[in-house]
Amino acid sequence: MLKSHSTDNIKALFEEYEYLINQVNSPLGTNNGVYERYENPVLTAEHAPVHWRYDLDATRNPLLLERQGINAAFNAGAISIDDRILLVARVEGVDRKSFFAVAESKTGIDNFRFWDYPILLPETDDPDVNVYDMRLTRHEDGWIYGLFCTERRDPKAGPGDFSSAVAQCGIVRTKDLKSWERLPDLKTSSSQQRNCVLHPEFVDGKYAFYTRPMDGFIDTGSGGGIGWGLCDDMTNPEISSEIIIEDRRYHTINEVKNGQGPAPIKTDAGWLHLAHGVRNTAAGLRYVLYLFMTSLEEPTKIIYRPAGHLIAPQGIERVGDVSNVVFANGWVQRGEQIFIYYASSDTRMHVATSTVERLVDYCKNTPEDGLRSGKSVEVRSEMIAKNLEWMKNNGF
Repeated sequence: MLKSHSTDNIKALFEEYEYLINQVNSPLGTNNGVYERYENPVLTAEHAPVHWRYDLDATRNPLLLERQGINAAFNAGAISIDDRILLVARVEGVDRKSFFAVAESKTGIDNFRFWDYPILLPETDDPDVNVYDMRLTRHEDGWIYGLFCTERRDPKAGPGDFSSAVAQCGIVRTKDLKSWERLPDLKTSSSQQRNCVLHPEFVDGKYAFYTRPMDGFIDTGSGGGIGWGLCDDMTNPEISSEIIIEDRRYHTINEVKNGQGPAPIKTDAGWLHLAHGVRNTAAGLRYVLYLFMTSLEEPTKIIYRPAGHLIAPQGIERVGDVSNVVFANGWVQRGEQIFIYYASSDTRMHVATSTVERLVDYCKNTPEDGLRSGKSVEVRSEMIAKNLEWMKNNGF
């Protein structure tokens, strides 16, 4: 139905918005014991405030048309401040430009509401064309750092090539997510860097980065894997040497690409890591999430690497701008509870909840990938044999 500018029509827009924001989010009835999924996304394009999309002045917008549409809200960094969980979401306008905006909730599973204004991100002397996928790290130096992908057109691209790009790691820091200081982009020997994450503690007195060196904007080439490098000074961020701590492997969930998700969570058993893995299929690339753990004493040493994915796209999560994708760059620990914030198909944000105990148990006691079918069947058969014996002894 055609709209016109009237108090009633504007009220209807705000009522629809409040109805969405105030929906209660309930856990789905089925789960695998490791985590719980929830019925509703926590952020969508429709969560963008009315005053972001409509000019509400009758003189300027007499027909009450949407002036600046929102296409998606996804790939959010996450942090807990006081009694609130804050998501720094990647919001994409219909003009294809992404920007960052803060949404907050007290529950962490519903009622997320964006702040009045998006983040006005400071620029460098070489302005970003597009920015996205911020990871937030509360560092022991007292700052909250935001590491994100800054994208610019490839200067080597030909006159008619408007898709080739260069991705690097942009860096900002803040105390409150309101006032942001822009630092220089991270310098490494790689021509492309995406999915960079700051470790929350000093290592040998230096800042430690998880990186993903790549040969191209999309293709990893000879690069790829989750890297690690040290930096002396965040105001002059440069990594002179990188090592790969989690590489890609043939016929696995991360054969094409993988990257660190959010900063790892420190547990008594080691550093708990969430990452994404990408494999090729006849329908295109498939993104999933997986866990691994590294040593507290040697953060570059993997001590547990459970096989397979933790979260894969299901149902409506498989549908969107870039289908068959889940991606996470934010999680929050509240006591023993962990909130995993993941996006689906570059379109919307979801939450899954678990506990430190369950995720550590999953990492320590799930078998590693045997890297061939025969080994996979062998390991599964061992568990089956033990279960059949248990069933016999317990009357099943």
